Amino acid sequence: MLELRNIYKYYNPGTVNEMCLFRDFCLKVEKGEFVSVVGSNGSGKTSMLNIICGSIPVEAGQVRIGGRDITREKEYRRNERIGRVYQNPAMGTCPSMTILENMSLADNKGGTYGFRRGTNKKRTAYYQELLSRLDLGLEDKLEVKAGSLSGGQRQAMALVMSTMTPIDFLILDEHTAALDPKTAELMMELTDKIVKEEGLTTIMVTHNLRYAMEYGNRLLMMHQGEVILDQKEVEKSSMTVEDVLTLFHEISIECGN
Repeated sequence: MLELRNIYKYYNPGTVNEMCLFRDFCLKVEKGEFVSVVGSNGSGKTSMLNIICGSIPVEAGQVRIGGRDITREKEYRRNERIGRVYQNPAMGTCPSMTILENMSLADNKGGTYGFRRGTNKKRTAYYQELLSRLDLGLEDKLEVKAGSLSGGQRQAMALVMSTMTPIDFLILDEHTAALDPKTAELMMELTDKIVKEEGLTTIMVTHNLRYAMEYGNRLLMMHQGEVILDQKEVEKSSMTVEDVLTLFHEISIECGN
């Protein structure tokens, strides 16, 4: 289980631009949940992911995984048990390295290299098997540099790489936003398949309300650092995109937009 306890997060503290995004923020994500998170820009969605992953510190509160307090744990340590796919396809792979080298690097996440070679040729067949599931032909391009691939190919590869080693959580930060509609659809189908096959606890931030309604078993809507809607299982399945849009409009009117 993931738990955020009484989180406080300030930006620009001690200045005239000081802003408190999270004030006594609490959230629990149970093992096996696939949580879709929606909300307007500045609502705290990505900041919440950054706090979970250790990318940004908090002023007060605790981040706990499986009952263990990891609030002060370094980001690279947390990443041993957290897989993350970013909005920008370029952030999930190293462009100057080949597909084989990228896969080898992900395969050894949390391990050490010492003086041995960075790529393990004995694992080539395994990498090809993983890539073949993408149905993008990448299994036959292991010596091609990742930087020459399309955004969709790199994002699909990043998703596979993020789940190659045992992880507790999969974090998806608008991972389809930079893709064309057709590729985004394929990416979501692949995401759903991997999450179900691996039984991963997943948090997905998205601006696509249809994806938020169609995928996952829990829906959160955030606004100004608070969760204003939390629907699980049956309650989520009974909602429609129109219901969520209506709530968005109500919030917009309340904010004077």
